[in-house]
Amino acid sequence: MILPLSLIGLLALLSLGLLASPWPYLAPGTVLGLAGLLALYRKPAWGLLAIVALVPFEGLFKDSELTGAKLIGASLALVLVVQLLLGQLPAERLRSNQWRLLLPFLGFYLLSLLLSDNVGLSLGHLRTMAVGFVLFAITLLVGRDLHLGMLCKVVSLSVAVTCAMAVLSARFQEQGRARGLLDDANVFALLIAVAVPLALWALLHSRGWLQRLLWLGCLALLLAGMTKTDSRSGLVVLLSSLAIALVHYRAWLAHIRPRHLGFVVLGLALLLPAAAALLPASYVQRIESLVLLGAGASGNRDESLGRRASYIVVGGEMIRSDPLLGAGPGTFPLHYATTGFANGFAPNAKASNLYRQAHNTYLELFSETGIPAGLLFCAMIVLAWHNLWRARRLWLEAGQRQRADLLTHLSMSMLALGLFLLFLSAPNHKYLWIMLALSSVLRSEAEHACKERSA
Repeated sequence: MILPLSLIGLLALLSLGLLASPWPYLAPGTVLGLAGLLALYRKPAWGLLAIVALVPFEGLFKDSELTGAKLIGASLALVLVVQLLLGQLPAERLRSNQWRLLLPFLGFYLLSLLLSDNVGLSLGHLRTMAVGFVLFAITLLVGRDLHLGMLCKVVSLSVAVTCAMAVLSARFQEQGRARGLLDDANVFALLIAVAVPLALWALLHSRGWLQRLLWLGCLALLLAGMTKTDSRSGLVVLLSSLAIALVHYRAWLAHIRPRHLGFVVLGLALLLPAAAALLPASYVQRIESLVLLGAGASGNRDESLGRRASYIVVGGEMIRSDPLLGAGPGTFPLHYATTGFANGFAPNAKASNLYRQAHNTYLELFSETGIPAGLLFCAMIVLAWHNLWRARRLWLEAGQRQRADLLTHLSMSMLALGLFLLFLSAPNHKYLWIMLALSSVLRSEAEHACKERSA
């Protein structure tokens, strides 16, 4: 690619300006920045893969105003806007069946913000949500150029690396619970729950024993990391995903002959006791609390479950107070802190122990933005899963078994995201908004291929 003289002149002026500034050490970075912009211009999908790869490492830059993910995201958005204006990228790529739900959701969200109990908190919430909205648009524009197999591998490897760090070092644990490079063990468990189906796909469809060994190691690290998080919700979501995998690959069970049954029983006899012995005692106790809950355990026996019950009570009161527009985005912690639950469950008077989120994205949105916005958000989750399942069925009808398998595992990851939002407040999670957009892209591709085949 031949660089125009104007671009070289701009690069020179920028370098001279940095040399004369208090940060002369940044001058060489202009060359790297220009190289990065050119790479993004030629391969925008690489930028989205880079953002996905950096999600598990966000904790490394939590105190920094400028992070790698923000820089890549802003640069990618700029590149895509330029390509749209120059007609190098068709605007039709922005079409999605999610817009009919997202646009009304944004309307109710903004109305709730305008009438919020605390506009400052709501504006901060909007700023974090804006990241998800931008990623949604970016994914629509570059999703057709995205290599799905590479996406699965990038997610699996990046999360597995942080799992290895959390398992091998106590630095990445808090109160005995692994949190990786993030602030919350449950957020870390969400990443693992999303990555496990994708790592399983890479294992089942890899060629050569070295590749299988690599993905088997990644899968083992992910499962070990999940046990270290002590996340009960993570276990529930993970078991749901694995159950779907067993149903999808049930045809493979037909290859098991009666002479193999003894080896299967022997493997289970060795694996199950070993897994029980390797599980941390704290994790076993937290799992047992779920059984006690079914028998009528009270919040006094498990403080975490008692807190979650209090979130439902406070959220229900907020919904009854303003069912149409809610109390305002991001205001749940403000309302919770004024209740007796905040003081009752707080180990000390720190603000972080009093101003708590709902730990349930759906409850939080219903109470903060109203019932219509909450229903629209839930409908977007359901539609995304339906899009992926519809695309899977179309590829199966076309005889594209391997691509259908990939859609199955992406559906499992989407289901894991949707279920995990019941236990975590993360309406702005990057994985979520990427998957919402990607689902409509994949369905559109499958339907287009089906029409071409029938024509």
